[in-house]
Amino acid sequence: MTPKEKHFSDAAPRGMLRGNMLIHHAAGHYDFLKGIDPYSCGVVAKPGWEIAHVTMPSLVPWQQGFDFVDEFLRGAGQGRLALCAMELRSPEPFSMAGFIEFNRSYRAVLEQWGVLVQGVNPVARTNVAPMTQAPASVCLHAFSHVRPNPKIRRPTFVVAGAGELREGTLESNRIIRRGETSAAAMLEKAAYVLDVMEERLTGLGVHWSQVTCVNVYTIHPMDAPLRDLVLRRLGPAARCGLCWHVTRPPVLEIEFEMDLRGVLSETWL
Repeated sequence: MTPKEKHFSDAAPRGMLRGNMLIHHAAGHYDFLKGIDPYSCGVVAKPGWEIAHVTMPSLVPWQQGFDFVDEFLRGAGQGRLALCAMELRSPEPFSMAGFIEFNRSYRAVLEQWGVLVQGVNPVARTNVAPMTQAPASVCLHAFSHVRPNPKIRRPTFVVAGAGELREGTLESNRIIRRGETSAAAMLEKAAYVLDVMEERLTGLGVHWSQVTCVNVYTIHPMDAPLRDLVLRRLGPAARCGLCWHVTRPPVLEIEFEMDLRGVLSETWL
């Protein structure tokens, strides 16, 4: 076993997300946890490759964002299959039906790009609605891509955004403490989301100590009980801080969302 292989094998066992095995994406040089049609639950680069995070210079409508990513990847000597995660910003939260309809259009572009793996979407995603300076339409904020790095000795990864919606299907009746925003309800919502984050980390074969960025998306106050719950669950990842985005999750009645990543490269264009 090489040092590189040993490093990856020392991570948590892969494929433990409620029976959801890690799917290998050889052409993309990363593996992913199956999610639902519009996005995967998370991605992790294969040994010898790294995931790099890129923030757009300004928000652009999401269709044009795909064009930007295409040009960026070609300029970097990569193809479309290197795209592994997208971060969107929406004008306001969707209704559940509206979210499903948007997702159809979004997934159709990924199908046209040829990035699906036997019909399964490998690309992770976060989509939230800012409370202030919201865009007029759904826009691209950032993306992540895979690139070669033969010297890398640690896994790099992105955990897709998740709110307090029980995983499996997009149905409003699966929202934790639906319609409630009391302090107790917010703690229960956050605890569920933190469970999802941890399960996805485990499924990707990584752990909190390898996280470099923790994002929380909510318009509700991060008061002491909620803040302390999150920081306690982050463990060693808390040393990287906690980035609170005053935004709403992408669907009405979902109140708390998080995503994570562990990368070596953060580029602001």
